[in-house]
Amino acid sequence: MPRKPAPANPDGSPVADFEASLDELEALVERMEQGNLSLEESLATYDRGIGLYRSCQAAREQAELRVRLLSDVDAPDSARPFPEPGRDGDDA
Repeated sequence: MPRKPAPANPDGSPVADFEASLDELEALVERMEQGNLSLEESLATYDRGIGLYRSCQAAREQAELRVRLLSDVDAPDSARPFPEPGRDGDDA
C-alpha cells in the first residue's frame, strides 16, 4: 500500500522536516521502482524526488552545523561545515 505524502512542517525548519521528507522520498522511490508509472507520472515523481533530496541535504547540513555549535559553545564562530561524505576534509 503506497504511503501518503508526509504533511508539511508548519514551522518550516529543514531539520524538523527531515524525517517527513525522507519518508516521502522513500515512498516515491518505491513507486518508481515498481515500474507502473507513465512517462509523465515518472517525470513528475522524479522532479518531486529531487526537491525532497535537496530538502534532506539542507536539513542534514543544518543539523551538522547545530552539532558543531552545541559542541563548542565558547567559540561558535569557529563552527565550520562538516566535510562532504567521501572527502578527507584536509583540503583547508
